[in-house]
Amino acid sequence: MDTANQLASVGMFQVLKLPLGFIRVLEWLFAIFAFATCGGYSGQLRVSVDCMEKASSNLSIGIDFGYPFRLHQVAFEAPMCEAMRRERVFLAGDYSSSAEFFVTIAVFSFLYSLVATVAYIFFLNKYRENSQRPLIDFVVTVVFSFMWLVSSSAWAKALSDVKVATDPDEVQLLIPACKDPTNRCGSVLGPRWSGLNTSVVFGYLNFVLWAGNIWFVFKETSWHKGGSRLAGSAPDKQAGTFDQQPYSQGSFDQPSEYSQVGGPTSYSNQM
Repeated sequence: MDTANQLASVGMFQVLKLPLGFIRVLEWLFAIFAFATCGGYSGQLRVSVDCMEKASSNLSIGIDFGYPFRLHQVAFEAPMCEAMRRERVFLAGDYSSSAEFFVTIAVFSFLYSLVATVAYIFFLNKYRENSQRPLIDFVVTVVFSFMWLVSSSAWAKALSDVKVATDPDEVQLLIPACKDPTNRCGSVLGPRWSGLNTSVVFGYLNFVLWAGNIWFVFKETSWHKGGSRLAGSAPDKQAGTFDQQPYSQGSFDQPSEYSQVGGPTSYSNQM
């Protein structure tokens, strides 16, 4: 606690009150929420198969799935409604690429936000002294904002497909016994999507944070500072030209005074 108080008294944590540091902390937190809600998801659905031969029926078939949503590898046992026989049925679809891409962007943005926040707190002077570091920070911020938009859009589309593939009514169509009209199949329990829906929301919120932080990082670069110097030097030049005008007017007024003095002199000579 003493060390933290000393650092706070020195003013190292003042950068967290600025948009540059405060938004980085939000990016760090929202990245955690994004990959935790997506990468830590596990769901379950249940369907029932009521065979004409009641002994072969199974009224609660549990199907578990989760990240990274390789549904074509998820299998469950379903009755064939023939002499107590069962068969292995697989779900349809592979949505691991979009899910893993989304989680990867979240993990890397979490790491970069953490490193950038530490650099702002303890090495802000060195960060501003070297013109290359703000430029690198600016480029990385632009890239991450774009990647968040792409990954969130891809994951939102994949999530909608996952919802369709794990719909109990769709899963019943994969069971051969359910195609027989003499057997009755139904849905018992559907998956809960609140966690995955939240991950998509956090994905787009991360995009908003990273895109909004582009301006504040750009203000630290030499591009912005150089443009500010050029804009400030232009009024000074204009003021300098206006200050020179009284001297130029005075130089034109001076010969008139000599002409007035010279007038009477020439008249006395005539006399």
